Amino acid sequence: MHKWFVYKEFDQAAKAAADFMAGIIEGSLQEKDICHIALPGGNTPKSCLTYLADKKLPWDKVHWYLGDERCFPKGHPERNDVMLEKYLWSKISDTHVYRIPAEKGAEAAATAYRDVVSEFDCFDLVFLGLGEDGHTASLFPDNAALADTRSVIPIYHSPKPPSERVSLSVATLKSALNRVVLVNGNEKAAVIAQIKKNEPLPINCVGDIFWYADEAAVSLAI
Repeated sequence: MHKWFVYKEFDQAAKAAADFMAGIIEGSLQEKDICHIALPGGNTPKSCLTYLADKKLPWDKVHWYLGDERCFPKGHPERNDVMLEKYLWSKISDTHVYRIPAEKGAEAAATAYRDVVSEFDCFDLVFLGLGEDGHTASLFPDNAALADTRSVIPIYHSPKPPSERVSLSVATLKSALNRVVLVNGNEKAAVIAQIKKNEPLPINCVGDIFWYADEAAVSLAI
């Protein structure tokens, strides 16, 4: 079941999500001395990642991946790895970062990244985003990619530009030990209400999630 943590202000939710992620990292390192984390793009995670970067953790034992990437050239401002570099990776030391080579095109990049994630059993934590249509990573409603069971999959005909992307699959997200979503604002309230009604949105297909939200985001939820 989803677990919900609701805060009056978004900044409180972002700090709490960062604390949650730090706890997962510490637990994983205690158990096996390594931690594999997949991260989202978008604007919502930025403050949370900034708080996470301030934590005093053994970053050299954390391995970072992307939940999805947009098929743009390297360094393009709308690539997810550009945001992550700015708000997290550039602020911590000894990073192990595994970027999706989306500049190669969806199929070639997915094939290459499949080899990368095959090196370990599952993600310890996947930090996911949420779209107003219920999509997560680059898994959009009614897209054929939802049925692709390979670990990393090419995405075509995305309703949001660019039309070609690369994403971890539903199967890979489901196999993760933990999933977390940070959400805020009235614009997400309608989809949160749908999620709480267990409607078959992509975000409801990836397993149980730890949700960190502000009050505005859950204002329409029953």
